[in-house]
Amino acid sequence: MTTLQITGAAAILGALIYAVGDVLLLASKVNLDEFPKLKPFAKLLSDAEKMVVLSPNRMMWGALLGVFATPLVIAGYWQVYQGLDGGNPSTVLTATLLFGIASVIGAFVHGSFYYMGEYVQALNQVDEKSQGVIAKMIERHKKVLIITYAPLLIMIVIASILFAILVGSGKTLFPGWMTFVNPVTLTIAWLLIKRILPKFIVDATEGAGFNIAYLAFFLCTTITLWNI
Repeated sequence: MTTLQITGAAAILGALIYAVGDVLLLASKVNLDEFPKLKPFAKLLSDAEKMVVLSPNRMMWGALLGVFATPLVIAGYWQVYQGLDGGNPSTVLTATLLFGIASVIGAFVHGSFYYMGEYVQALNQVDEKSQGVIAKMIERHKKVLIITYAPLLIMIVIASILFAILVGSGKTLFPGWMTFVNPVTLTIAWLLIKRILPKFIVDATEGAGFNIAYLAFFLCTTITLWNI
């Protein structure tokens, strides 16, 4: 196998592992009526209450899988960088760096959901007089997530736009149709496809949409560069 093929395969595996981590952390359902201690904090939890039913091992591996998968995903950006050969060097480097930096930040965001799960479970277990302490911890944790999510998403959007512009120039190794294939467009496509999928598939892949999009992205980059 060539280096392009190996890095592409690594990225596909990494995105798949990442998606499994997402599912372990987020693909659960709860009825707040069954957890009266959490019900007063429904607005604060904003769907994080689903983590109350997860086992410690499931939360731990859900978080760790994404962290461990990140280097594999980053290897895929080297493949993307090579595939953009022929495009404006500064733009190619910028797009690749933005993708890579976003993945590094993303590893922190993903891993931090373990602690969110611990907070939610503690909120359900402590007496009502102590819940205020846990609730404040959750508030601070959500602020950290917002601060990290914002630049992550901005970087991915900018990198995807630059990728589309470079491929659309017709000077790279990617075929023209790849202009419309990037993490942002594929995430939008997944959100649309979800509407017609059976409910059991939607429930089973809850929270994994972004990494399913990355999985599709790296499948496309690897296939199109396979014989290069």
